[in-house]
Amino acid sequence: MWAPVNRLVRRLVLAMLLGVAVYGGFAAYRGFAQIGARLAGFGWWAFAVACALAFANYLLRFLKWEFYLARLGIRGVPKLDSLLTFLSGFVLTITPGKVGEVFKSLVLSEAYGIDVARTAPIVVAERLTDVIGVVILILIGSTGFSGGLPWAAAGAALVAIALACTASDTVATRVLGAVERAPGRLGQAAPRLRHAWESLRTLTTAPALVVPTLLSIAAWSLEGLALWVVLRGFGASTPAPLACFFYATATLAGAIVPVPGGLGVTEGALEQQMTHLGGLDRDVSTSAMMLVRFATLWFAVLVGFVALGWLRRRHPALRADAAASAPVA
Repeated sequence: MWAPVNRLVRRLVLAMLLGVAVYGGFAAYRGFAQIGARLAGFGWWAFAVACALAFANYLLRFLKWEFYLARLGIRGVPKLDSLLTFLSGFVLTITPGKVGEVFKSLVLSEAYGIDVARTAPIVVAERLTDVIGVVILILIGSTGFSGGLPWAAAGAALVAIALACTASDTVATRVLGAVERAPGRLGQAAPRLRHAWESLRTLTTAPALVVPTLLSIAAWSLEGLALWVVLRGFGASTPAPLACFFYATATLAGAIVPVPGGLGVTEGALEQQMTHLGGLDRDVSTSAMMLVRFATLWFAVLVGFVALGWLRRRHPALRADAAASAPVA
């Protein structure tokens, strides 16, 4: 039991060390004295508001989680347990593409006996509608200049490919057929993969995309506003739509590149856009980037740990190594 827990701790420590290296590298490049001076003059009320906006983002996305559970006909999970299960997935938000959030499915499986293959596709549907929402925010923000159009085009292409794959019976038949013919454990997993595919198709029909996409637009707008509030804390008067555009494009960049939590990619894209497109001082851009990432990415990990601890108190039988097993599942 302790080996999986230790693997989880090692993953998290390595991700945190990577984060320290990334932020330390930005601070060293800009100059520790300059960054320190900017932070000394920062209005810390803005950081608290940014964290509150990020938490509101989580609550809106929880509504999306509830929508998907209802869509799959999964009932009987108390709302508090459902909320804690959803938030606990943020423990592994720093996995590439956030695939570790399948931990939520493991929790439902252990606490309520719901098959993982039935609920794991929710993670895919969540990411798909998140990308759609982010792309729409980029399109809205790029109306005044052409800098965001390439990002919007890249995101739109990803969405189109994903929708085409999930809607294609030919793709499903070929992939599942290849899995069924495979030897060993992969071939044995074919029935569960077919079940998962059916759940995914249920979640990605046109009617099922409307409500989650609207929730995604609202949710990611809140995190874009978190950046705007942080910039206000530095005395910058960047328009809110432009701040949302910066945050959305940086988020999309971090999602495209398969690195834990988009570390390095999201930060670099965010800082460069604020500097070159927003006309902000480089020291302000770097400081604002670090603060908004703490208020969104790392705050989410903290919320996940609190939710997981609360959930394990309500369900003592929940395995301690479930989170460590999530990426494998």
